[in-house]
Amino acid sequence: MRATFANLVSSLDIAAFFRTRHDHAVSVLRWMVILVPMALAVGSLCAAFLWSLDVATRTRFAHPWLLFLLPVGGLVIGLLYQWTGRSVEGGNNLIVEQIHQPGGGVPLRMAPLIFVGTVATHLLGGSAGREGTAVQLGGSLASAVGRLFRLDADGVRVLLMAGIAAGFGAVFGTPLAGAVFALEVLAIGRVEYAALVPCLVAAVVGDWTCHAWGIHHGAYHIGYSALAGEALTAQPLLLAKAALAGVVFGLAGLLFAEANHTLGGLFKRWIPYGPMRPFAGGMLVIAMVYVLGTRDYLGLGVWSPDPGAPTIAAFFEPSADNWSWLLKLVFTVVTLSTGFKGGEVTPLFFIGAALGHALGGVLGAPVDLFAGLGFVAVFAGAANTPLACTLMSVELFGADHVVPIAIACFVSYFCSGHSGIYLSQRIAVSKPGARPFTPDATLREARAARPIRR
Repeated sequence: MRATFANLVSSLDIAAFFRTRHDHAVSVLRWMVILVPMALAVGSLCAAFLWSLDVATRTRFAHPWLLFLLPVGGLVIGLLYQWTGRSVEGGNNLIVEQIHQPGGGVPLRMAPLIFVGTVATHLLGGSAGREGTAVQLGGSLASAVGRLFRLDADGVRVLLMAGIAAGFGAVFGTPLAGAVFALEVLAIGRVEYAALVPCLVAAVVGDWTCHAWGIHHGAYHIGYSALAGEALTAQPLLLAKAALAGVVFGLAGLLFAEANHTLGGLFKRWIPYGPMRPFAGGMLVIAMVYVLGTRDYLGLGVWSPDPGAPTIAAFFEPSADNWSWLLKLVFTVVTLSTGFKGGEVTPLFFIGAALGHALGGVLGAPVDLFAGLGFVAVFAGAANTPLACTLMSVELFGADHVVPIAIACFVSYFCSGHSGIYLSQRIAVSKPGARPFTPDATLREARAARPIRR
């Protein structure tokens, strides 16, 4: 009798086990049906976007007079958002807010508006990036899919994170970094593991789709290597220099974020009518071009028909260039803070690689290695995403240099404080030595709480 009862309990346990596995399989299949088509659409849109950016950049180089249309283009972009896009002006911050507190969702009109606005910005010479556009393409499509499948609040959160991962992974060709970025960017000190697998699936599918359309990403090479038989971790002086550079990278990320937010606030105060702000910004960019006598800091900065121009790839080669990082920062801050569209990340790659190039010369360190450090570490400090940036370095440069790069990224993150390019990012765990805030306070609230020095 006792043996029969034990057998019955055992059979019930086995049945429960298989029922749980069945429910899990059904859930996975349901999510795959939702995630894969969404990621395919995001990857395809990112491919079209990257192709359009390349055409716009080549057209700008072929027709330098297009720069004089930048103020008019800015006015048109401003009017377009004024008339049809007020609900999506929050951009990346709106998506982050909807992940934290799902509400009205992300309007689908965000996708065409940011696509057109960013391509126009680059065609006419604005200094901006592409990550913001990719994230917004992914977020707006993910929100639309969530409404289509009538997902609950938790499902919408996961899908929005997956949309971010698909867009980021596709536009930079770094799916692992894209997946972790979507999990890490929401809150300082916390990673949203609940969406780990959906974000990874979406990022990989988005990146694969972008490549399938024939899109190729820039390649950057770090030629420096340790002595034969010696690991980089056995070079304490080099690692100490990487940590010191990380401090500078974090301060550069802090400077970029604060300059962007501060100047944006000032322009809103000086020019209350929104469409006129990018018009004024376009005039300022033209003035800077002629005052400085160079167009090298317009656009993405990824490539140039002039072989002597400062580009991201050029900073991995030996040369003397100590101030390109600052000039690119100024051009980008003026462009973005006045209302032109695009992202911050590719300019941050340029700023970081240029700054690392300069620091390598000052510190007597390998220039190409320190350009790679700066490439990811300034972004790590500005976005508060050291894990994603460390993974990005592995995908872009290989794993040989991951230790000094990780050191630079984590030190940069520590030194950038409670600041960042995404004001809707929350503070889950305060950084060591920084002022503590109430749980889940946003960076916007942290900035508002700072004492005003007179």
